[in-house]
Amino acid sequence: MRISTLRKILVAAVTAAVALALLGGSPATAAGGFGNTAAGTVFFPNPVTQTGDESLVDAKDADLPAFASSYKRVTLTNLDSSGTLTGQWVRVKSNTGTAARTVGGSFPDWHRNVDQFEQVMGYYWVTQAHHYLESLGFGSTLPAVNNRQIELRIDQFGGDNSFFKGNKANITFGKGGVDDAEDAEVIVHEYGHSVQDGQVPGFGTNLESGSIGEGFSDYLSVAVTDFVAGVPTLTPEACVADWDSVSYTRGPVHCLRRLDGTKHYPEDVVGEVHADGEIWSSALYAIRGALGATKADRIIVDAQFDFAVDTSFRAAAQATVAAAQRLYGTGAAGAVSKAFSDRGLL
Repeated sequence: MRISTLRKILVAAVTAAVALALLGGSPATAAGGFGNTAAGTVFFPNPVTQTGDESLVDAKDADLPAFASSYKRVTLTNLDSSGTLTGQWVRVKSNTGTAARTVGGSFPDWHRNVDQFEQVMGYYWVTQAHHYLESLGFGSTLPAVNNRQIELRIDQFGGDNSFFKGNKANITFGKGGVDDAEDAEVIVHEYGHSVQDGQVPGFGTNLESGSIGEGFSDYLSVAVTDFVAGVPTLTPEACVADWDSVSYTRGPVHCLRRLDGTKHYPEDVVGEVHADGEIWSSALYAIRGALGATKADRIIVDAQFDFAVDTSFRAAAQATVAAAQRLYGTGAAGAVSKAFSDRGLL
């Protein structure tokens, strides 16, 4: 595939960033000096994954004893000096509760019965998602991905849903059932839409591109939580949003969706982006199994720079095979091609 004009521009930006670092500067310093840190409390990534207890319920945000072992003190990074949840890649906005502020240099040990807990969750997990992309080389050896500040709106939608708005570069988290920002995989899923929009502005304008968006975002949610918290041992790794989904799934294992399904194109297409996205996410998960997390995720994310806003499954699969060939050669390209072919996408 011919290198796109966008890719050329991004490669030039990476070269400039490397040159800046060699001269003793850094992109963070140039962007305003988001070098502050503060302690905060989060789920790591959610109480069902951490405890293996599929019987947990929301109980109207009550801070029940069953949640005690799931709270973890972490370090929030890339903050500005305001004492609020404002940083290089995230700015948290909450109109439904008191905004989180540091006390003595740290955020208090808030739990799920107060709004500030979800504000800290949103900030921490989006920042960690960005760090994961950086760990893959995006922004250094590869073009930068989503190098912008995203606004998070916590508990500002009454329904049990969350969404990314590309025209405003913000994410809104709902509060129906389990509040969405209590589950790290819901947070990172929505950030996944922002990642694709950052690579291809306006991405996802038809059924297949929209399905790719949902499938990638499901996949990224698992990739990031594995990277930060480790591969789960008490719940299935392929299960997305184990905690959020207790409010609307029957169990005994609660999953919003799964990455290890057996759907095949075109006979399993139903015309709904979340359902059809499981075809794409299962291919990505198979690539991860074949190549390992680091190689797979570099390929998967890098390929998206060459997607069209209205890409088809087939065109996106071809771009991903091309990225594998470009980054790792024929063997990797063959593994990627097989993952898509096995699901009817090539």
